[in-house]
Amino acid sequence: MQKTSIILAVVAMFGLAGCLEGDLERGVAGAGAGFVASEVLGTDRTGTILAGAAVGVLCDDAGISACK
Repeated sequence: MQKTSIILAVVAMFGLAGCLEGDLERGVAGAGAGFVASEVLGTDRTGTILAGAAVGVLCDDAGISACK
């Protein structure tokens, strides 16, 4: 049950990432999603948070329409 709640929170966070206006806001949301993902997946916390932040910051530069 807890994993289901965490997964739903991650999906909601990624959905809201498209509503954020700047790279900094998307980076913070990505870092938060990375933290939750690291807890769910049991991966290295620091690396997953940094990867999430990088994806948040760079998603609009990659041409992903949800990030614009």
